[in-house]
Amino acid sequence: MSVTSNSGKIKFGTDGWRGIIADDFTFPNVRKVTRAIASYLETAYSKDRPVLIAYDTRFLADEFARTAAQVLADLGWTVKITDRDCPTPVIAYNARHLNSAGALMFTASHNPAPYCGIKYIPDYAGPATPEITDTIVANIESAADDLPSNNPSGSISIFDPKPDYLQFIYTLLDVERIKSAHLKVKYDALYSTSRGYLDEVLQQSGVELESFHTWRDVLFGGGMPEPKGEQLEELVEAVRRDQADLGLATDGDSDRFGIVDEQGNVLTPNTVLLVLARHLIKNKGKSGAIVRTVATTHLLDNFAAKYGLPIYETPVGFKYIGEKMRETTVLIGGEESGGLSIVGHIPEKDGVLADMLVAEAIAYEGKPLSQLVKEAIAEADGPLYNHRLDLHLTEAHKTAVIDSFTKNPPSEVAGIKVKETGRKDGIKLYLEEGSWILLRPSGTEPLVRVYMETHSPEKLSQIAQEMESVIAKLG
Repeated sequence: MSVTSNSGKIKFGTDGWRGIIADDFTFPNVRKVTRAIASYLETAYSKDRPVLIAYDTRFLADEFARTAAQVLADLGWTVKITDRDCPTPVIAYNARHLNSAGALMFTASHNPAPYCGIKYIPDYAGPATPEITDTIVANIESAADDLPSNNPSGSISIFDPKPDYLQFIYTLLDVERIKSAHLKVKYDALYSTSRGYLDEVLQQSGVELESFHTWRDVLFGGGMPEPKGEQLEELVEAVRRDQADLGLATDGDSDRFGIVDEQGNVLTPNTVLLVLARHLIKNKGKSGAIVRTVATTHLLDNFAAKYGLPIYETPVGFKYIGEKMRETTVLIGGEESGGLSIVGHIPEKDGVLADMLVAEAIAYEGKPLSQLVKEAIAEADGPLYNHRLDLHLTEAHKTAVIDSFTKNPPSEVAGIKVKETGRKDGIKLYLEEGSWILLRPSGTEPLVRVYMETHSPEKLSQIAQEMESVIAKLG
């Protein structure tokens, strides 16, 4: 018998479908979405290739994963499900390594505990392109949500994705160099999937390690599995107290990084991208394009110009960076929200690798991380200062703002001339002196995000005040 499900709420965002557990993220809806994915798989792969399934640490994620496995096996697919919760980059790597028909990952990434999510990762080991997700979404309406039969024509087996991933990661790192630095490192797993991965690589790299929150807690200790300031207070305190060289964290599914320097400063992803771009060029002799999203620092552009490297700007969402990584050699690709990948790696963001690369950079340079930050910013002709406004507006106000900035973009903001307007993702005003402003309306809520970057804190404050004032008048 079919169970009535609230399928009207199933909406795929930049990285799959997320919903609130027991509201829209239900077992019937998981069966429905899994069948929609299976309909896509039928058109893209033969059934001699396995479908992989993994999940993060949140409530019921493992049960949702098993439900999807039963649906796929019922449809004749060979299914391999991970033996425990697993980082997104790990299942992505295995999707390529095992010549699969792709993977289903049950995660809501850095979202709070009530959320779960599902994303499909194709066999090329990066996020699904919009063409693929559009096909899956189109299949949802006709997909059934009923229970699978009791005699599936496919099969389900359990596998360990860790050994092959770690073997690969060690080829990207200079473990002996890290060992020789005798680093003191603090690691906060934030109850995430990186426990048993990042801490193991750190131990293999000979660091003196203290770890926190390395067990499954579906409520994430009452916080969020997001490696940002307020969630990292305990890590910051430990770094300062014991004079550690470095503090490391990841988000819930370990595709985003969190970095604390030896002074206890939580570094912005923009800063980490600069430090690692410089490290890859200077210390490891790597080359390739630098790829960033429209919302990510333009200091990377200065860096690319200095070293004669191509620079590409993409819409927000790592799938666009991943697409560029599949087209050309990319030295480093990243986004201001905390995801990056590098040359030689899969086209998917990887918090475990990002964290280890920062440790490697310190080991190569023999300098404190705060010093590496200063040098990288100076070499990129910085600093530039960033800020983001999250403006909660009615739908009508949101539409009026976008219409106004589209049809009549300002000729100057806070006394800085607007050189050109871009429409790659939202509306981006490219100003003189390397400054810029990006307006991005949310596709799922009455919200406009305004990102900005300029050359002084005073100018940043002026731009923010002026943008808020102009937007308020359009309501």
